[in-house]
Amino acid sequence: MGQRGRGRVAPAVAAALCAVAALPAQARAADEAGSYTFDPSAERVEGAASNTDARRLRAGGTYRDAIGPGGRLFYRLELDAKSHAYVSATAVPRPGTKVSFDDELKVTLQDRDGDACGYDTARFGSARFARPLGTYAHRTIEKDGPCQERDSYYALIERSGAAGSSSDPWELEIRHVTEPGVRPGGPTEAPEDWPSGPPAPPVTQARERRGGTSFHGATGLEQGEWRDRIRPGETLFYKVPVDWGQQIFARADLGSTAGDGYVAHALTMALYNPARGLVDRANDVSYSGRQKSTALDPLPPVAYENRFDSSDSVNGMRFAGWYYLKVSLSPEVARDFGPQALGLSLRLNVEGGEGEGAPAYAGAPGEFQVTDEDRGAAEQGRSRPVAARGDTMRLVAAGGIGAGTVLVLGLGAWTFVARRRAAAWARAAGPGPGAGAGPGQDSGAPTGYGPPASW
Repeated sequence: MGQRGRGRVAPAVAAALCAVAALPAQARAADEAGSYTFDPSAERVEGAASNTDARRLRAGGTYRDAIGPGGRLFYRLELDAKSHAYVSATAVPRPGTKVSFDDELKVTLQDRDGDACGYDTARFGSARFARPLGTYAHRTIEKDGPCQERDSYYALIERSGAAGSSSDPWELEIRHVTEPGVRPGGPTEAPEDWPSGPPAPPVTQARERRGGTSFHGATGLEQGEWRDRIRPGETLFYKVPVDWGQQIFARADLGSTAGDGYVAHALTMALYNPARGLVDRANDVSYSGRQKSTALDPLPPVAYENRFDSSDSVNGMRFAGWYYLKVSLSPEVARDFGPQALGLSLRLNVEGGEGEGAPAYAGAPGEFQVTDEDRGAAEQGRSRPVAARGDTMRLVAAGGIGAGTVLVLGLGAWTFVARRRAAAWARAAGPGPGAGAGPGQDSGAPTGYGPPASW
């Protein structure tokens, strides 16, 4: 009995201690590496060269694949005639690989005749250094729009670029989500005007907050000024809850440092919507050691009818939810100014009332909304991994308490049984040669104290 109890208690205690020790180590390892942190729930999938062999992507699913130069990968979708559909792809070149101005990632949503329902592209542009690159394609339910029927559709992800670029494959994180349609009577035209003047910068005291390394690990932010540090070659992700009727304004400042030199297109900043579609990019910042600043152009308030505008920067502000800021620093900064991290400041304004103009969805909005939990995550700076670690720690704490209780009860039970066995042995043996043995004489009987010899 004692051995069985030990077998159950020891692994539980060991597992709890290992979990406690491993979590900080894992967090440090991810931070030190500075690499993209893929969603751990992402399923490995292999894109097909032909739509005939395409693997199906489930709505709400996240997937991983890889694409080489000139690659064309097909995936299959089953769409209804009521929901808006989105497929995003985030390409992650290995840090330090050579990329060119024209290196491009393209996502297209096609029907069974090969006609495009929608597509979009993303390029490295003038900031020619390897960093995560993302875009999406969507099927929007609208009168006289393409691809409105319930049917099978295909997502095509393509990579193209210059011959001199690295031939290494790019890792891909693919996400497929759907948004419910709206009840009859909803808006059908894009807004004609909206407030475009930037607000006064926040006057709150700047607070420290460490950015994440992916969409999945993005750190929550709310309105205010935030301080961080960014290393050459690093990309940081932040997420901001933006509700219906609200506008987001974002500015990034790169801090000064000692040294002489000049790096063109050193800092980039881009905004992505809740479906991971690229909304807009700020002007790249060139760096000479003096502090530099860049900002997103004013964007419209979040509104359902924005989707009917042809401009990506308006069309992308089509739903409420988490909006993602991606900030990257060129590795060439290390050449002139050293490898140390530089100061980074983010100034955020989120203007407008919460939930103004929310559409009458015909189903649950899912991630296309802002909840009280989202606002709490932004206030406290939580990301998905941080929340997961919190849940794990609570389980470890509960497991540790439970294991300790089991250990105490197990030892008590062992002591009780050992004493019973000792008494039974003594009664069965009766008086004998060993009876009356004095101190220092080993009778061979269990003493009833301490653990068994096998321990």
